[in-house]
Amino acid sequence: MNSNRLTFLLLGLLGITALAAEPDRGASRHSCCASVAASPGAPTDKSLYQLDSTWTNDEGVAVKLASLRGRPQMVCVFFASCQYACPLLVEHLKQIEAALPENLRTNTGFLLVSFDTERDTPAALHQYRLQHDLKAGRWTLLRANPDDVLELAALLGVKYKKDAQGQFMHSNVTTLLNSQGEIAFQETGLSLATDGFVARLKSLAE
Repeated sequence: MNSNRLTFLLLGLLGITALAAEPDRGASRHSCCASVAASPGAPTDKSLYQLDSTWTNDEGVAVKLASLRGRPQMVCVFFASCQYACPLLVEHLKQIEAALPENLRTNTGFLLVSFDTERDTPAALHQYRLQHDLKAGRWTLLRANPDDVLELAALLGVKYKKDAQGQFMHSNVTTLLNSQGEIAFQETGLSLATDGFVARLKSLAE
């Protein structure tokens, strides 16, 4: 993506993302709707699928974010060796998955994006999938180079920083993207109910 296009996308998303520089002190809610309809062949002006970065999934296959287009995606940015916040974020996604009606569950994707570009190899992410019973076809685990991860994280309102021990301090943001890759709803924090996301997923399916 060229710099002008990225700047436009960033400006379009500034009003709907929550950047959290400090540890979470509660949950906040954000919602938005797209003002520009999508054509069949191109993302909308607010779609994260405009990003042209190449990612690698836990099978070692190179993919574009636009390959996720076509169904809503629940998204968290995380790292696999996290012992506190990230397992709670993933568990929250699994609770949302379990709370969905079967027909809606099969038409919702769950996306985990790693910012630990050194340790979270495809093999490490695949092991994480197995450990947490993240079903293939529904859950996508991705990694990329540091710049591409930073770009996507910024658009999702996620900040992270590596400490001297090799661990990460990071904001905890759970995001719902609609089928076009636009941010439809976000919550920040760890103690989150499933109701808000379930209700919005149902509304996207109507």
